[in-house]
Amino acid sequence: MTRQTTLFSTPQTEMSSDDYYTPAWIFEALGLTFDIDVASPPGGIPWIPARRYYTMEDDGLAQPWEGLIWMNPPYSSATEWVRRFLEHGNGIALLPVVKSWWLVDLWNHKDTVNAYINNQDHEYLTFVRHGKEKRIMFPTLMWAMGDQAIEALHKLGRVR
Repeated sequence: MTRQTTLFSTPQTEMSSDDYYTPAWIFEALGLTFDIDVASPPGGIPWIPARRYYTMEDDGLAQPWEGLIWMNPPYSSATEWVRRFLEHGNGIALLPVVKSWWLVDLWNHKDTVNAYINNQDHEYLTFVRHGKEKRIMFPTLMWAMGDQAIEALHKLGRVR
């Protein structure tokens, strides 16, 4: 494994522009329990079925990733998270569709599959922010690696 960069130097004390949380219905549909949520806010998110979580203070990029991981990383700095996800090769990631090299790497990787997830009204996925539903300005894709994650992703819709 390559040496990982440290992303954070201080613990998170307030919400940032990256704090948009995946809605509970995604996890209900997946039907999985993750070993680690690698990019969680302080205290975790109660509806994410993860046995452990890493916060900004823990620095998920500097910690060991084991088993099936859930990753909804800071979209403002997703590159290192995507590299680590590809190295780990077992989990599900929720990421924006944006012009970036990491998106090309995900798309072309032989072991990834993806699914476009939207709301029932066919709009972009609604996230949870400050306890309310909030849309972001771009579409998102869910990416899966590993047999269990890929099988679960099929429960959410069409998979490429």
